[in-house]
Amino acid sequence: MSNERRIHFHPFALDRVNLCLWRDADAIKLRPKAFGVLEHLVSRAGELVTKEDLINAVWQDTFVGDAVLKVAIRQIREALADDPKSPRFIETAHRRGYRFIAEIGAHLPPAPLRHEGAADGDLLPARLRLPEAIVGREHALSRLHAWLEKARGGERQVAFVTGEAGIGKTTLLESFAWSLGSDRTVRMCRGQCLAQYGMSEAYLPVLDAIQQLCREDHQAVEVLRAHAPMWLMQMPSCVTAADRELFGRELLGTTRERMLREMGEALDALTEQSVLVLVLEDLHWSDYSTLDLISYVARRQRAAHLLVIGTYLPAELIASRHPLKTVKQELVARRQCEELPLEYLSREAVGQHLAVRFPGNRFPPELVALIHERTDGNPLFMVNTIDHLIHEQLIEAHEDGWQLTAPIDTVKLGVPDSIRQLIETQVDRLDVRDKRILEAASVAGTEFSAIAVSAALIDDLADVEVRCEELSRQHQFIRECGAQLLPNGHAVGRFGFVHAVYRHVLYDRMSASRRMHLHYRIGLRDEESFGERANEIAAELAMHFEQANDHGRAVRYLQHAGVNAMHRSAYREAIAASRRGLELLAGLPDSDDRALQELRLQLTLGVPLIATEGYAAVEVGNVYARARTLGERLGTTPEVSQALWGLWTFHAVKAELSAGLGIARELLQLAERASSPGVAMRGHWAMEIIRTHQGDFRLALEHFDKALALYDSDRGGDDLFIDALNPGVAVRCFAGWCLWFMGQPDRSLVVIQDAVAIARQLSEPHGLAHALVFAAVHHQLRRERPMAQQCADDAIVLADEHGLLLYGAAARIVRGWAQIGRGDDEDAAEQIRQGLAAWQSTGAELMRPHSLTLLAEAYAATNRHEQALLVLDEALTLADATGERMYEAEVCRLRGEYLLASGGKGADVATAEAWFERALAIASRQGARSLELRAATSLTRLSRDRATQVQARDVIRPIYEQFEEGFDTLDLTDARDLIQQRSER
Repeated sequence: MSNERRIHFHPFALDRVNLCLWRDADAIKLRPKAFGVLEHLVSRAGELVTKEDLINAVWQDTFVGDAVLKVAIRQIREALADDPKSPRFIETAHRRGYRFIAEIGAHLPPAPLRHEGAADGDLLPARLRLPEAIVGREHALSRLHAWLEKARGGERQVAFVTGEAGIGKTTLLESFAWSLGSDRTVRMCRGQCLAQYGMSEAYLPVLDAIQQLCREDHQAVEVLRAHAPMWLMQMPSCVTAADRELFGRELLGTTRERMLREMGEALDALTEQSVLVLVLEDLHWSDYSTLDLISYVARRQRAAHLLVIGTYLPAELIASRHPLKTVKQELVARRQCEELPLEYLSREAVGQHLAVRFPGNRFPPELVALIHERTDGNPLFMVNTIDHLIHEQLIEAHEDGWQLTAPIDTVKLGVPDSIRQLIETQVDRLDVRDKRILEAASVAGTEFSAIAVSAALIDDLADVEVRCEELSRQHQFIRECGAQLLPNGHAVGRFGFVHAVYRHVLYDRMSASRRMHLHYRIGLRDEESFGERANEIAAELAMHFEQANDHGRAVRYLQHAGVNAMHRSAYREAIAASRRGLELLAGLPDSDDRALQELRLQLTLGVPLIATEGYAAVEVGNVYARARTLGERLGTTPEVSQALWGLWTFHAVKAELSAGLGIARELLQLAERASSPGVAMRGHWAMEIIRTHQGDFRLALEHFDKALALYDSDRGGDDLFIDALNPGVAVRCFAGWCLWFMGQPDRSLVVIQDAVAIARQLSEPHGLAHALVFAAVHHQLRRERPMAQQCADDAIVLADEHGLLLYGAAARIVRGWAQIGRGDDEDAAEQIRQGLAAWQSTGAELMRPHSLTLLAEAYAATNRHEQALLVLDEALTLADATGERMYEAEVCRLRGEYLLASGGKGADVATAEAWFERALAIASRQGARSLELRAATSLTRLSRDRATQVQARDVIRPIYEQFEEGFDTLDLTDARDLIQQRSER
């Protein structure tokens, strides 16, 4: 038998080549592991195969428990329609194993059904037999297949299936999956948004779906490892110890943009050889990040054999003002998505359903009208109403066919008026034990594990799992959803409600106190089951403990949920979790433990606020100021250092340099007391930035050297900070500027190029945009317009793609300057003005004197010298107010140049000379040799007679002779030419 390609056991055939099961002409899909179990049992037909033997044969080196095997057996029995109580195919040997008992035959099954028989204009096979529940949805199913065919051709598809509760969205998708049969060129994975998590669990349905794909196909794990390692790290069951070591530190530095880009590339790779159908259900409960991913995938231009299908309830969308509405509208406007709204079934469809379900029935025509009138054609309500009529024995099978057993008027009185009433009636029919199990399940969630139900009821897990299996086989309230792997390696059965409305009815039936007790028990059991890894399910635990009124535990897990969201760069979810934690915390009595929890929540809130609102947003300052106060009260070094770092960032970007300098000193003092290299590195990094903007370039470089040394030495250690920027990139950027100011243009260029190279290697949009903007400014300082524009253009593309407003604004300012003198100086000035406005819209004030100086150059290029002088006066006023004097010498020099250009009178010449001398003095005091040379050059050009020429030459020559590099730069060639001209006279 081992060499047979197909093994027949009437009426089925096991196809060992195509790895599928056939019944007559219909293919029955089995999950790979379930197929492996069936194949192993069939190959040893008649023999007892132990559980251990089956697990070793199918799962090999993977550790799984009996529960996983039971799930596979259950799937096989469902495919074979085999009753475990009176089996025809698989017999259970209690506590030992299983035996395949059907007779093995030799004949082959009929040929598989092919698409060649499809009718014209219909993508469905003409002979395709649909489940009875799909009656009335043939057109909808055809549209799904039409989208699938486009995906086969490489045209990525995003579609939304919409309709009210019970309209049949899930049933339609299940029928679509069923209709694919054994088509091995199509893979489908499904994820579901869960109401109990709301919008706090980032990427929940996507992670659920991709993990399902990884469990069924190990190659999917390899694709993630190659293309989406940050996603792989969010899936504990798929991650190896080597993965954690390789990608663990990268997790702290990941960004929202990287998460989107990685999954976009992974989906492209997963669809290279086959079509992938990604189903995301109940998007009206979705998190923000999942919506971002849907938009990102829809916008990608690259061809992909991908079909993304989302479902949602329109009413929920409107009532909750969910952002999905805006996302869908934008995609529709760009023609990047399709929509399939499902309507209620017509009276004719209801009649067709009755004809299919009760073949040869002799029902009066009024029954169709009654069911349609009472249910409005809602499929869920319709099916439950018919089930109710059967249970009440108003519909019965007789020798001459199905009949209505009572007058239609009597039947009408026996039909409840709403689906809720009908479900209430169904629940009341259950025995007490099953009712308690379903109530506990409704507390556990739309999907739940048997272990959660057993915890809620304080009942035996095995007994609960058996009862859940029995209930799932009835397909009335719950269904089987595979297995859940616990951190200890054991697996338990997982189930889900057939429809969310069942869960809501059961949940609402219970008293508030009973719900609280059940939530508490489930939370405690989950906490115990996951142990040290409980934070992985922080959002779920936070929900249970909040509903149980244990706000202390809920707050703790909300903070961890915020951290989890941050690791996925899901900023809005992190903000929502942190804010909810702070709301709950406000009701708890004051204590050091409460203060510590608030401190951690404030710090968790700060980083995503910076990402979404900007460094200088008022709320960012308030959050870190509060964190600092709490940290000082508690004296906790790690949290205090993080609070100081966040507060320093806020003050620095707002150009409050004195406050920033004080905080930088505090960081260094704290680092010395705590002997923390990481805190010391940030202290020197902060000092480098403040000193650079203050114009103290020598001191800034000293701090650069110390910061870089500490960063290199501490790179392998644990890092408590979540940095928006890689320190190795950022400190080099400022050092590059300082070196240019100090008269080392060649060395400065090397340092800036190193920063850009490192940023490109890290491939982090935020860090690369930062480096490119600094490179653009560096080329502006060197007066290299083409190179400045190239770097600015690259930064703008990156900033626009990833929503980096600050860097986009800065890059546009430099690009405007780079276009001065190239045909449209007014347009150049407008670009700078727009960049300045965008920069200030975030609350940022740092670098404004420099940017205003570039705007003045644009005005001067169009002979608007008076306007240029006003802008330079504003820059000087800002420098006096904030202490940002990095570019002060150049502002003074240009003021002298524009005074000369505006009139040329004697008084203006004298005033201009005074401005040049002031610029020379400032640059000399700062050690800014490059600006000192420029000021001397302007002063030399202004010389009016032989005496002043000699005097001017005596000023410029010694400055020029101090340079040891950069002799091909414009500043030095201009100075050299001027010295030679004066020498020849």
